[in-house]
Amino acid sequence: MSSIADFLLAALIVAGLYVVATSRLGACVRASAVQGVILGALPVVLESTHGWHALSAHVVLLALGAFSIKAVAIPRLLLRSIREAGVRREVEPMTSLHVSILGATALVGIAFWLASTMALPFPVGSRLLVPAAIANVLLGFLVVVVRRQAITQVVGYLVLENGVFVFGLGLAGQQPIVVELSLLLDVLVGVFVMDIAIHHISQTFDHID
Repeated sequence: MSSIADFLLAALIVAGLYVVATSRLGACVRASAVQGVILGALPVVLESTHGWHALSAHVVLLALGAFSIKAVAIPRLLLRSIREAGVRREVEPMTSLHVSILGATALVGIAFWLASTMALPFPVGSRLLVPAAIANVLLGFLVVVVRRQAITQVVGYLVLENGVFVFGLGLAGQQPIVVELSLLLDVLVGVFVMDIAIHHISQTFDHID
């Protein structure tokens, strides 16, 4: 199962890189939805590395919560915002996509280097868990900084938060499920508020920069 976890974490990094590399808002949202699907599967896969008998209701609830909020609810909110704003592409980002991709590649390399210098006080289910977590945090920051569109910045915030969520999976068995589900709910509420703000921006101005 560790190989499956490695594959999912590598796919998570690729999805984050795709968000940086594309200018289509719908594609950005769908990439974040793919990350949500991966985050829904990761808790189960990581826990099953200790054997299927170790799979607990705690982990199943966490997986279902992550999938429902990150892969379904939030992408639907953002796709609705895109339809209402009538915007399809990021026309003038702060930097060109080529420069952004080079920067994103460098950040992924930095993430792997940082992970190699960290000594974790607890074992994790995959050697890619920490690099993937740090990479998504850095990629999320990059998207928030270099993009002008409000929707793309919200997606960047989601990528960043997904990195935090992945790192927290290493502690999934050491904290109450209520804490983890409340954090997922906070993310949903935050994106809902951002959705309302984007709607009002698009109604007041001619753009959502």
